[in-house]
Amino acid sequence: MFMGEYQHNIDTKGRIIVPAKHREYVEDVFVITRGLDQCLFGYPMNEWRRLEEKVRSLPVTKKDARAFARFFFSGAVECEIDKQGRINLPKNLLDYAKIEKECMILGVSSRIEIWGKSIWDTYLDEQEDSFAEIAENLIDFDL
Repeated sequence: MFMGEYQHNIDTKGRIIVPAKHREYVEDVFVITRGLDQCLFGYPMNEWRRLEEKVRSLPVTKKDARAFARFFFSGAVECEIDKQGRINLPKNLLDYAKIEKECMILGVSSRIEIWGKSIWDTYLDEQEDSFAEIAENLIDFDL
C-alpha cells in the first residue's frame, strides 16, 4: 500500500525519484496517466490491469464513460524505474499537471499521485477546512 508525502525536484530531462518506500511495492514499471484535480496518477502494473478491466466494462454507449476512458487512457504511459530509482515523465503529462521543478509524490492506497508543489499547496489550503465535512459525508461508506 502506498502512503506518505514526499517532496522532490524534477530534473531537466523530466525525471523524478520515486521514493524508496514506494518502490517496494512496484516491480519495475509504473503506468502514469492524467489524474483528477490536475495531478498525475501512477499505478503499479497489477493495479493498472485491475483498473483497466473496470473501465473497459463501462458501457461505450454512455457519453461520460467514453469521455472518461479517453481522458484516462490516452495520456497513459509505462514508465520504467531506472537504477537510480527515477521515472521519466513525458512533457504532455508534466504540462497537464503544471509540474515545472518542485513536485509532491503522494502515496494514496493503490496508487501514487504526482502534483506540482504549488498546486498541491493550494489544494491543501483550500480543502483543509472541509476535511471534517468530507469525512462526515463518507460515513455511509463505513469508514
